[in-house]
Amino acid sequence: MMRKYILMAACAVACLTHQAVAAPQSDSFLQHAVDAPTRTDKFKARDAARHPVQELAFFGVRPRSTVVEIWPGGGYWTQILAPALYAHGTYYAAFGGPDGDKDEAHFAMSPAFRQMLDQHPEIYGRVKPTVFGAHHPELAPPGSADFVLTFRNLHNWMAAGDAPKLLAAIHRALKPGGVLGIEEHRGNTRTPQDPQAESGYVRQDYATALIEKAGFKLVGSSEVDANPRDTADWPKGVWTLPPVLAMGQVDRAKYQAIGEADNFVLKFRKIGG
Repeated sequence: MMRKYILMAACAVACLTHQAVAAPQSDSFLQHAVDAPTRTDKFKARDAARHPVQELAFFGVRPRSTVVEIWPGGGYWTQILAPALYAHGTYYAAFGGPDGDKDEAHFAMSPAFRQMLDQHPEIYGRVKPTVFGAHHPELAPPGSADFVLTFRNLHNWMAAGDAPKLLAAIHRALKPGGVLGIEEHRGNTRTPQDPQAESGYVRQDYATALIEKAGFKLVGSSEVDANPRDTADWPKGVWTLPPVLAMGQVDRAKYQAIGEADNFVLKFRKIGG
């Protein structure tokens, strides 16, 4: 009997060891994209705070996935997702509409972003630019996306009063059972949530309720971007901290030492068709 237990224990250890070794290999396509020489230095410098491989792996992105990124800004995630999905997947970059409201127009494609795409067609040549916002709700063909990902944008939608409408549009774009991945600045649970999120912070429980009301189910959360040094009560909101450093030289070293904001990372699955 003792021999049987020893063999079972040895098997369990071997299985766990195999999983620990094999798991990173399954995400090697993401690591390869993160290590690409075409990524800009300013984006690489933020990897320690943003943990791109771990976050995309948590969402479940695979080489053949159809992924929509909402409001890609300067292209931090584009420089990873576009090459990662180039060979077998599909990557939509959903920009704000230039004729939309203030926030939507702010996230329209910039000339610098267009130049980035044009300079490296070997990795960006299959990017599918689309337009998304309250005035442009069709970010991708209905029921086409495996993943819709949005990084630190929910507070913008709340500020404009567009969150329910935009979440409904995301729901339409996803396949049945598709995933909505959200990264957002985490608000303090000891203070009431400002419905317009003027500080840039959103309570995790508030975000979850808002998103689930739109037809999604929370299926996972990750602390990969947690920062316990962030108390979420800064003079200029989340923009007090890096990378913006809105206070200029005032207490700059203090805010740099705190680092980027405390962020929650949530994975939702679409319910219904």
